[in-house]
Amino acid sequence: MSRYYEIKHRVATTFQRHVGNPILGRLPAQPLLETTGRRSGEPRRTPIGGRRVGRSFWLVSEFGEKSQYVRNIQADPRVRVRLKGRWHTGTARLLPEDDARARLKTLPTVNSVAVRAIGTNLLTIRVDLDD
Repeated sequence: MSRYYEIKHRVATTFQRHVGNPILGRLPAQPLLETTGRRSGEPRRTPIGGRRVGRSFWLVSEFGEKSQYVRNIQADPRVRVRLKGRWHTGTARLLPEDDARARLKTLPTVNSVAVRAIGTNLLTIRVDLDD
């Protein structure tokens, strides 16, 4: 990864961790992804953008496998997704073969613009919901 992208990643993740995620995580309508910490085994909640399509929830990670929640998914793909205040269990699948830029065009606009603007390694994720 080039120095530019490394700095961009560090600035974005620091902002998300200390400012964006604590605020967004408190909004009742904000979708959340809950993974299991790969080291701690504790639940980890991350505000996300995406869209439910049938029994699947689609999202795009802006930093691909560098995202902590993606690394948690790699260790344990069982997740929960909060949609409209209700929790759903499911299995997350990383889809590197999917065209993440095209996928963003099908997802909510505000989040997609932000992901494209700060993203350095886009990765599509599909959560197959149990209910």
